[in-house]
Amino acid sequence: MKRNIFVVSMVVAMLLSLGSAAAQSKRYTVLFYNVENLFDTIQDPTIYDTEFIPSGNKEWNSTKYYKKLDNLEKVFYSIAEQNRAYPTIIGVSEVENRNVLEDIASMPKLQRANYQICHYDGPDARGVDVAFFYRPDQFEYEGSESIKANIPGARENFHTRDLLTMWGKIDGEPFFFVVSHWPSRRGGQSSSAYLREGLASQIKSICDSVRNENPSTKVVVMGDFNDDPGDKSVSECLGAKLKKNKLDKNDMWNPYWQMHRDGYGTLVYNDLWNLFDNIVVSENVANAPKGTLEIWKPKQNSYYGNVFKAEFLFQKEGQYKGYPLRTYVGNNFQGGFSDHLPVYIYLVK
Repeated sequence: MKRNIFVVSMVVAMLLSLGSAAAQSKRYTVLFYNVENLFDTIQDPTIYDTEFIPSGNKEWNSTKYYKKLDNLEKVFYSIAEQNRAYPTIIGVSEVENRNVLEDIASMPKLQRANYQICHYDGPDARGVDVAFFYRPDQFEYEGSESIKANIPGARENFHTRDLLTMWGKIDGEPFFFVVSHWPSRRGGQSSSAYLREGLASQIKSICDSVRNENPSTKVVVMGDFNDDPGDKSVSECLGAKLKKNKLDKNDMWNPYWQMHRDGYGTLVYNDLWNLFDNIVVSENVANAPKGTLEIWKPKQNSYYGNVFKAEFLFQKEGQYKGYPLRTYVGNNFQGGFSDHLPVYIYLVK
């Protein structure tokens, strides 16, 4: 009994330290995570979610659902522990509805962050959406909009995830966030490239309009792009450049491009690592005016982008040893986290 009281006291003390450290710091963490098929267990007749109900092929039930929530709590809290503060903004993809987001925010170790939710139900046939969590003590929410994907050449009945935009202030500075989950490579990378390129061009147009209206607005675009940083969709259509010191006023910068060149990734397929999960920033975040928030890397880091690679996130044995430990392989429950790794950046003044 005494041991249990001690453990609870330690957790409470850590939560308090996380909160106080965040309050005293001018460092803000912005994170993205594809959480991989976070469905509740209730069938929704308006979407194709029958795979993730108790009678479905995956036999998805409350026990497995709460295991998934425990795992997500562990990921987000471990990142908070590492950085001594809860992330300010968390973008997520592959979530079914607001209910599952509320369940994440209500997890015991995340409650102190008081995360608020920005989410809209989108048109994806399976019902998976993108969403934001934000800390209201660090991000002054002003508004949001879910924007339908407008991709030239896409078939009439093509449905993909909406673009979720959210704007407000961090430390008094205007920020505009976009989280998106780009069309997959189903059918082949080259034959589906026009879908991702079209969506990337749409995002770039939205961001340009925001900055033309108010050049001081700082833009952060995050998501599962289903393309690597050097692919045309990201490097040309979104305009996310490689070199931080060679940016023009309306350029974007991708701190993950050099990381991918150096062999880093966020998911693996056929033993090859891809870096589909990106956080891209506008030029005035990459090379911020003096005294304003800018992207930052600690002295011990080699890169401005960060991939969270805790040991517990990886498969320890078998055919997929070294791969991210996912929830299912086929219909076999693995009890894992996601087939993707989380990524995050720091903003510092």
